[in-house]
Amino acid sequence: MTRSAREWQRWPGPEPPLTRNPAEFRPAQARALFRAGTESPTTGWADGYTQTNLIAVPQDWAEDVREFCRLNPQPCPVLDVSAPGDPATRLAPGADLRTDLPRYRVWHNGALTGEVTDATGVWRSDMVAFSIGCSFTFETGLRAAGIPLRHVLQGRNVSMYVTDIQCEPAGRLYGPMVVSMRYVPADRVADAVRISAAMPEVHGAPVHVGDPAELGIADLASPDFGDPVAAEPGDVPVFWACGVTPQAALMASRPPFAVTHAPGYMFLTDKQDRDYRVD
Repeated sequence: MTRSAREWQRWPGPEPPLTRNPAEFRPAQARALFRAGTESPTTGWADGYTQTNLIAVPQDWAEDVREFCRLNPQPCPVLDVSAPGDPATRLAPGADLRTDLPRYRVWHNGALTGEVTDATGVWRSDMVAFSIGCSFTFETGLRAAGIPLRHVLQGRNVSMYVTDIQCEPAGRLYGPMVVSMRYVPADRVADAVRISAAMPEVHGAPVHVGDPAELGIADLASPDFGDPVAAEPGDVPVFWACGVTPQAALMASRPPFAVTHAPGYMFLTDKQDRDYRVD
């Protein structure tokens, strides 16, 4: 069924996902699709709206996560923290953090024990949810400037890698920084740096440009999370701090329980990307 632009502005619910460009969905429409079971990496979805990473832990670990994020603001910029047991977020009134992401990961003692599309059944009554800024947010600015996003053009999840850079530890929580990588044409790298630097609450400027070995990354074709992405002639790998870093910390620190987003399968908020741009 084809809907007019006016109808789409009123309509809050899901449509079969292949009948419309994901970039055109409003966040509430995308969340309704995910709640109904649609699974998709969210890069390129709801163009212009902010996406977030998720880490939810029992209340007795929440202060460790909060301090870890404070000490490591580039990979872990906190945009919202829920009250214990409350799956709501001020970033999207009426949304539910247990159901409105396309895919979740469940962790026990630092080990990944499952992935689900609905976390209601595993969500404890004392869970505290941290919504952490995502690099997909500055992709709007890159796209507007004409900088190609190779992973989007290739229909792939962004590539993410565990580095040998250790984050500042906090209480019981420690671990390495994770980075996301985008191939950028060499003559546009300065523009990509400038555009992302203007958005410090969603990772900001790259942490590295060029040789991945300097970050301890052995093979760009074998990412730790996400998909391998093919470079075009003249491309340079550019690396940004990544909100999957708390998941690397979970693996290192081994808390008894946690729920996170699956890498690349983010929460779509009602906030607009421009809200996080510093002029």
